[in-house]
Amino acid sequence: MDNDSPGLVNVEVAAAWPDRQALVALRMPAGSTVADALEKAGFSYATDVGIFGRHAELDQPLVEGDRVEIYRSLLRSPKQARRRRLTHP
Repeated sequence: MDNDSPGLVNVEVAAAWPDRQALVALRMPAGSTVADALEKAGFSYATDVGIFGRHAELDQPLVEGDRVEIYRSLLRSPKQARRRRLTHP
């Protein structure tokens, strides 16, 4: 997306589930926060989020090109998964 409107920033909100993914492109007013983008994208329930793989707070301001990522809980810890693979080949 080209940013041809002053005072607006282009951002994306990404979410993934086991069976599908969503990527929502948004144009937000400068000074908007992670929480603002989540609400506008329809993911206002999300609390565990990051920007390009780094944890982000909901009140963090967005900058041009940010990709807000919604993280979901692990089904089991990596340690538990390794143990299960070893005992159940």
